Amino acid sequence: MSLRKPHELHQRRFSRNLGVGLTLAAFIVIIFGLTVVKVSGTDFSLATQEVQN
Repeated sequence: MSLRKPHELHQRRFSRNLGVGLTLAAFIVIIFGLTVVKVSGTDFSLATQEVQN
């Protein structure tokens, strides 16, 4: 426990850092998701054409 009360500037800086961190984490999740879909995606149009032939 600190002896002095934290300054208001530190609270604003923490909330800004938290917002930037959450935005960065969301960006990483989106990029990871797009990468997984692109790598594991198959061409379903070719699969349906093979079944029909």
